[in-house]
Amino acid sequence: MSDEQHDVTFESADAGASTTYPMQCSALRKNGHVVIKGRPCKIWEMSTSKTGKHGHAKVHMVAVDIFTGKKLEDLSPSTHNMDVPVVLRKEYQLLDITDDDFLSLMKDDGDTKDDVKLPEGEIGQRIVKLFREEEKDVNVIIQTAMGEEAAIDAKEAPQGK
Repeated sequence: MSDEQHDVTFESADAGASTTYPMQCSALRKNGHVVIKGRPCKIWEMSTSKTGKHGHAKVHMVAVDIFTGKKLEDLSPSTHNMDVPVVLRKEYQLLDITDDDFLSLMKDDGDTKDDVKLPEGEIGQRIVKLFREEEKDVNVIIQTAMGEEAAIDAKEAPQGK
């Protein structure tokens, strides 16, 4: 046995929870989630082909990337495992929109979360309209999967009586 010191540095500070879990292809369902080409996707269409002379039934999936909206396809034997992303949605109160288009959000513990960019397109426009033009209290829904997160929806915050 050697008595030398080991300098070990861990770059990651997460709890070690996996961002995906395996699921057999045949158990996946339409509107569920799946990882295709390393991207978290929502299953749009699914079809299963019959077993051939030598082989397994195949599952054909058409899915949409939950962050980019890009359409992806996959063909896999029904008995094989595929990764399913852990997708979380959380609602935050919007405090401000910065000059460089980042959302300043209030977390449950009172701290702020300032690392989510104002989304482009319809959702971003709705957030700006509710917050700046209509001057409403706005709640923003943030979706997180596989280390990525994005604002996917916004709504007027319920008024406390």
